[in-house]
Parts: sequence; structure tokens; C-alpha cells
Amino acid sequence: MGLPDMNDDVNHGDTDRTAQAPSHLATGVPATGGQFVLERRHRLVAPLLPDPCGTLLDFGCGNGAQTLRFADCCDKLIGVDLNQEYLTDFRQEATRLGLADRVTAIATGGGPIHLPDGSVDAVTSFTVLEHVPDEQAALAEMYRVLRTGGVLVLTVPNRWWIFETHGADLPLLSWNRVPLVSWWPRRWHDKWARARIYRRRDIVELVTGAGFRVLDTGRLTAPMDVLPGAALRNLARATLFRPDRTRIPFLATEILVAAER
Repeated sequence: MGLPDMNDDVNHGDTDRTAQAPSHLATGVPATGGQFVLERRHRLVAPLLPDPCGTLLDFGCGNGAQTLRFADCCDKLIGVDLNQEYLTDFRQEATRLGLADRVTAIATGGGPIHLPDGSVDAVTSFTVLEHVPDEQAALAEMYRVLRTGGVLVLTVPNRWWIFETHGADLPLLSWNRVPLVSWWPRRWHDKWARARIYRRRDIVELVTGAGFRVLDTGRLTAPMDVLPGAALRNLARATLFRPDRTRIPFLATEILVAAER
């Protein structure tokens, strides 16, 4: 059996990306401060941001654990999220770090972001798009607030990772991390999974369809934050998952896309 989707050309019965959201669509859970995935994203994304970068907007910022890592890259950070509790945590952590005067947290009901057109230099969004009701509307709003020449960097879950990263509510099975659910045809996957899943060409088509010009794409290796025990995590990160990027689809949990408005 050959490797799947090496050239992102395999269809497997997938339907148009504009179809309705999965019926089990769930809200995301933010990363925890100190997780390796935060460090890896910062290391990869920081060089892709405009230099200088005045204002960075993080779409779906959650508790700000990732957003605040970019304080060394931009003058001002704006976080947007649905969850008021997460935004409170974001503000409190910004204050603790002495960044309160550089950080703004904005609550949104999932509609327009209350910012003027072309008002930010960069937009980031980390594993958020798979949760929103309307991917195209979310990308259109990111495009609107970004200035001409500004940069969008986002990540989405990779279809060819062995496990469905958000879990799936399968009948008769209490464990929701059944292997290879993410490889199922989309009509089956979306019936049970808690979030969307993407091939690289899926997210590239969505981003270009929103008007952006793609600058870079890549598959990010699994950070192994979920593995129990430091020794096992360190071993995995020192061997199979040592590089930040991989050309092997089933070693990656996320797909990264950088694009320009």
C-alpha cells in the first residue's frame, strides 16, 4: 500500500469544501502555556511576519498562550475569540507579563470583527478554521482587516495524521481517538468527527479563494505534547519528530499556510 496524498491529488470521495460544517462541530480548546507546540509555531511563524510588524491580530486567540509568544515580533497584539473566560485569562496573563498596554482582547460572536478595514499588519490563526461555522466568511473577515501587503499565517489539522486530533463521536466506542478516522472519505469523517480536516490543497484553495496570494506551505510535525512522561516525549522529539517540518504526510499534525493580502 503506497503513502497517501504525497502530491495532494487523492480524492477518496471528498466533496466540495464549501459544503456545510460537520454536524459534530465543536469549539476548540486552547493550548496550555509551556507546551512545545507553542514554541514550534513561534519559531516557524516569526520569520514569516512583516518586518517591522506594527499590529498582529490572532483570530481565535483563546487564552492567549500562543498570541503572547509573538510579543517580541510586533508592537501591538490583538486577540479575538468567542469565549469570554479565555479572553479574561488572556488579559490577566498579559498584565502579569507587563504587556497590558500592548494587548487588546476583543470578544466576537462569530460575525464581523470590530476593527477597521486594513487596520492590522499580520493575522495569525492556529487550528481555529476547522471549528468555525463558515470557513469562507472567517477568511473574508481576516482579509478585510489585513492591510494590503500584510501577511496571514494559519494552521489547520492535517488529514493524513494517524489520529483525528479533535476526536470523533463514534457509535459504541467510548475512546474517541480511533486511528485513521481522519483518512475516511469526508462525508463519513464529517458525520462523526468534532472538527474539519484538511489536505494541503484544500486549505490552499480556500486561502486563494479568499483573495490571498500563498507564499509558503508546509506540514508541521507532531509536537508530542499529549504523550505521557517526559522521557517518551523527548525520545519522540529527538527521532521521528525532530524536524519542525516533514514531507511525510502521516508524521504531521498541522498544515501551515502563509499568504499575502
